[in-house]
Amino acid sequence: MKMAALCSEFGDLVQIKKQLISVISLCKERGLLHSAKASELAFALDPLPKDELPPTPPLTEEDAQDLDALTLAKSYFDLKEYDRAAYFLKGCRSQKAYFLYMYSRYLSGEKKKDDETVDSLGPLEKGQVRNEALRELRVELSKKHTAGELDGFTLYLYGVVLRKLDLPKEAVDVFVEGIHALPLHWGAWLELSNLVTNIEMLKSLSLPDCWIKDFFMAHMYTELQMIKEALQKYQNLIEAGFSKSTYIISQIAVAYHNIRGLFFLYFFSGNIEFLMNGIFKTNGLFIMYIKSCHEKAALYFQRALKLNPRCLGAWTLMGHEYMEMKNTSAAIQAYRHAIEVNKRDYRAWYGLGQTYEILKMPFYCLYYYRKAHQLRPNDSRMLVALGESYEKLSQQAEAKKCYWRAYSVGDVEKMALLKLAKLHEQLNESDDAAQCYMLYIQDIFSCGEQLEHAEVSTALRYLGQYYFKNKLYDEASLCAQRCCDYNDAREEGKALLRQISQVRDQIETPSADLFAPLSNNNTPVRRVSPLNLISFTP
Repeated sequence: MKMAALCSEFGDLVQIKKQLISVISLCKERGLLHSAKASELAFALDPLPKDELPPTPPLTEEDAQDLDALTLAKSYFDLKEYDRAAYFLKGCRSQKAYFLYMYSRYLSGEKKKDDETVDSLGPLEKGQVRNEALRELRVELSKKHTAGELDGFTLYLYGVVLRKLDLPKEAVDVFVEGIHALPLHWGAWLELSNLVTNIEMLKSLSLPDCWIKDFFMAHMYTELQMIKEALQKYQNLIEAGFSKSTYIISQIAVAYHNIRGLFFLYFFSGNIEFLMNGIFKTNGLFIMYIKSCHEKAALYFQRALKLNPRCLGAWTLMGHEYMEMKNTSAAIQAYRHAIEVNKRDYRAWYGLGQTYEILKMPFYCLYYYRKAHQLRPNDSRMLVALGESYEKLSQQAEAKKCYWRAYSVGDVEKMALLKLAKLHEQLNESDDAAQCYMLYIQDIFSCGEQLEHAEVSTALRYLGQYYFKNKLYDEASLCAQRCCDYNDAREEGKALLRQISQVRDQIETPSADLFAPLSNNNTPVRRVSPLNLISFTP
């Protein structure tokens, strides 16, 4: 049955249901786990009457000849005994058996690689552990491809092999070809999505005009941080008849998660139980994690990865654990494996930046933080990290741009203005430093609660001295008085008050409210030339 001929518009939901049931069966026969996604979509549609269920595809003569070997091999395949499965399929001629033969060899190599990687995690460098079967598989599949003997499933496998061998351009071409041959195989769409780097590349792809393309485009919009477009696509899919789809609901949640800009430390603490329930059916793992038993947590993540080496969250979380243990070599390898699973995982790129920051390698930090920023352009933490890297490399102008941009997009940790002010202070740009410190104080007080890392006393000390030097004694006095509220600035505040009392005029003027909104004419904006920072973009 040619799946390409089955594509229909959303108006015919019965036909779509039949297509999904058919592709689920085809995927299960070949041991492909991506049939789960099709099952989710099929479940969202109304059940079909018995007489409308799609018939089982008829067996070819080759299928009949290979039936016994295929049945035995599939049993071994389901038990993850891939070498045995491949042994019994060698020499089979049907397309189904050939795919399972090649796929078993591929998975056998992956399993050996993953076992070696997880067991030896730490001293190994990237690329030292490889799937030894990849090159042989590429040679064999390439010959079949040239002869035009690959169906949609084997084209998918060929694309995976090419991607694993770091041949992305060739892999994209093969995945597109495979999608045209078998449009409803979601696994091929997902593999292709991992290779699309920007919207221009997405638009350039020649994709089949099939209803499932809308799901792919929505997925890509989410991955490329085009959240508005993604949400509109998912809304359209709901209105088209998939209102019961748990997949769409979860994707909408992911989109809103990205809008809120939640960061991976929240991900660690908030979603760890959900993540591990999908891998490890135990509450003990979660308890150990929250008790900060980092060694035990890393051990359990290793065990989880033995069960599912493609679990992105486990690799990222394990990298975090190794970071906590100061095992930078293992952390780097874990984060790199996360990127291998999904190159758009900004948490892993950011984790690599942090790791190289510990190793005091700012050029590497800059590279990885840039990658993270490209994936999360409006995440203030990425921008602050970039600014710090630029500052360490003495690229102060770029650092200023990053800090101001971080403040402009909504500084979650309230650190950008402080860092920008300190940088201006180091460069003897006193007016600019004063304005940034003022904005910082107002930003901190607008939170409604005092942040632990807040350095209000630092800002007050600087502003007090700044106003005193500029003979603005009322403002200087206010800053000095507020300094007395902080233990680390109390003595400096008292000393400044004594200086002010010696030089200020005999005629006292009403004091301004230092912490009034910026529109108040008695704030530093009145006396200090405004900073031209709006044009700064990283």
